[in-house]
Amino acid sequence: MLQRYLIYWLVLSSLVALFWHEWIGPAAWDPFVSSKPYLTTLIIITMYMIGLLMPRREVDEVFQRWPLVFAGAGIQYTAMPLLAFLLGHAFQLEGDAFVGVVLVGCVPGAMASNVLTMNARGNTSYSVSLTTAATLLSPLAVPVALRLALTGQEIEGPGFLDSSLKLLKTVVIPVTCGHLSSRWLRDEWQPRLKTISSTTANLSILWIIAAVVGLNRDSLWQIQPGIFAVLLTLNLSGYAAGFTAGGGIRLNESMRRALTLEVGMQNAGLGAVLAGEFFPDREAVAIGPALYTFGCMLTGTLLSQFWSRQPLVEQTAAASREGPTRE
Repeated sequence: MLQRYLIYWLVLSSLVALFWHEWIGPAAWDPFVSSKPYLTTLIIITMYMIGLLMPRREVDEVFQRWPLVFAGAGIQYTAMPLLAFLLGHAFQLEGDAFVGVVLVGCVPGAMASNVLTMNARGNTSYSVSLTTAATLLSPLAVPVALRLALTGQEIEGPGFLDSSLKLLKTVVIPVTCGHLSSRWLRDEWQPRLKTISSTTANLSILWIIAAVVGLNRDSLWQIQPGIFAVLLTLNLSGYAAGFTAGGGIRLNESMRRALTLEVGMQNAGLGAVLAGEFFPDREAVAIGPALYTFGCMLTGTLLSQFWSRQPLVEQTAAASREGPTRE
């Protein structure tokens, strides 16, 4: 229920955070602002739960078909930071808005893409493998991409070693520990574990985004209008880059659908937390990742629904070779 209607819960929780003082009262305790010190802990819990959700078979397949998996991750870490950099300049974004858009382009893909890939009749196993590889590569890929994209900017990005260690602490170690924990548990516990982990991860992301909205509710009304256009363009361009590159490396259509959704749907919830970690004195940097969460969930859902009604090319070709079936 929570996963299926996540976009609606995102809108509702963010609206509550945005209008908290208007609806509850100006003197009321603000849970969203008060939770700021705990956002990093929440993302660690989220990543641990994501590790628990990673099926053993899909994780093993990362190593079995590593050329295609790491090629897809390479496409994501090349296309999205470059697109974010170019679009930020094209739309003449400045300061925190520009940095926020660049950060969106640099983070790894989100687990939501795995669910949407399944709905889109794509290759879910390949999607999970891509998310796993991008997550494990993030301590190296994200600092490099972020530093290159911010070259020449007045705002200095985080140091390479510092940002790598933070990504290792908040992303890779929790995911790895979560996955190892799932391997130690009995198979009969897996269905219940999947439900608990999925619910916990989604609730954490919902609160993180709501907290970012609450922390920036005053500045949200003054953000540069172009940021909405650039984030939507980045999202759609990411889908186009993933689908085009998938054809270039000769993926079949089910795998191209997986790569398309993986590239376009960034882990913007993680990006919102990393904004606070990397740029602690510039809370407005987190606005771009928070807004992107809404956009990519909406467009990803629409794309997956469209593809769910479209037969796969390889299935159509196989049916034509078999000819009409006999009764």
